[in-house]
Amino acid sequence: MASLLLQLAGLVVALAAAALILVSVIAFITATKMPPHHRHEEEKFFLNAKGQKETLPSIWDSPTKQLSVVVPSYNEEKRLPVMMDEALNYLEERQKQDPKFTFEVVVVDDGSQDQTSKVALKYSQKYGSDKVRVVTLVRNRGKGGAVRMGVFSSRGEKILMADADGATKFPDVEKLEKGLSALQPWPDQMAIACGSRAHLEKESIAQRSYFRTLLMYGFHFLVWFLCVKGIRDTQCGFKLLTREAAARTFSSLHIERWAFDVELLYIAQFLNIPVAEVAVNWTEIDGSKLVPFWSWLQMGKDLLFIRLRYLMGAWKIEPTRKTS
Repeated sequence: MASLLLQLAGLVVALAAAALILVSVIAFITATKMPPHHRHEEEKFFLNAKGQKETLPSIWDSPTKQLSVVVPSYNEEKRLPVMMDEALNYLEERQKQDPKFTFEVVVVDDGSQDQTSKVALKYSQKYGSDKVRVVTLVRNRGKGGAVRMGVFSSRGEKILMADADGATKFPDVEKLEKGLSALQPWPDQMAIACGSRAHLEKESIAQRSYFRTLLMYGFHFLVWFLCVKGIRDTQCGFKLLTREAAARTFSSLHIERWAFDVELLYIAQFLNIPVAEVAVNWTEIDGSKLVPFWSWLQMGKDLLFIRLRYLMGAWKIEPTRKTS
């Protein structure tokens, strides 16, 4: 009996090793060596308030605004107005209080099939295209791809990622700014402040099914085990980066879907960029694009591939380079 158990254990170990080798080979073969930074010709322009084409700036240009807000949007014609109203009311009021404060909001329509761009353009017409710009992608790239396109088109000294659903109260940007300041002195002018919902975890567990709670804990474990240490909530869409940190991290980003936040922070930790995790006010908003089981499964695969591809050298942290 003992001999049989040993044989079975050996078989299980052999199968697990074979599976890991197979997954590693697949991860290596299917890896894209360099992040896909190329822009379609139509994605190099934005429409100004008069409907005329203007060339988008580059992250490699010198900053001309204090703050850029990048809003990735996919089929968000219904949820976007609430977020934009709150954000622009706050930003306009802040500028009244401090005339030296300058900002822009860059809405990135990620190949939407609804009227997202049209809705966003109304804000450009109302506030002017110096304050609100709309970048419309030719095809759907995924949230990570949309954020990257917005970052690469930004003019701010600091760049804020903010979700179109407005789940995080926009004035909490001040909390992120304080978190960023607390990290000074910034090495090579690079630092990141991540909004966090970790303090709301007990409340969210009470409202979730056991299955979704299990998926959440499994995802958090994989993030910690494979990729990012010390950050309890990697997925909150409210993050503030210095311009230099944004340029450096997004230049090496490969993941374009939901797990891009994890790779972003993996790159940041590899580069020894200081990261602060800051508690923010957050409310769950109906209309999420995440499909609980399949989205978590996709993200789990992405986490494993992030670790394996960097470990095997299929992916590398690239030196700062310009996009085309």
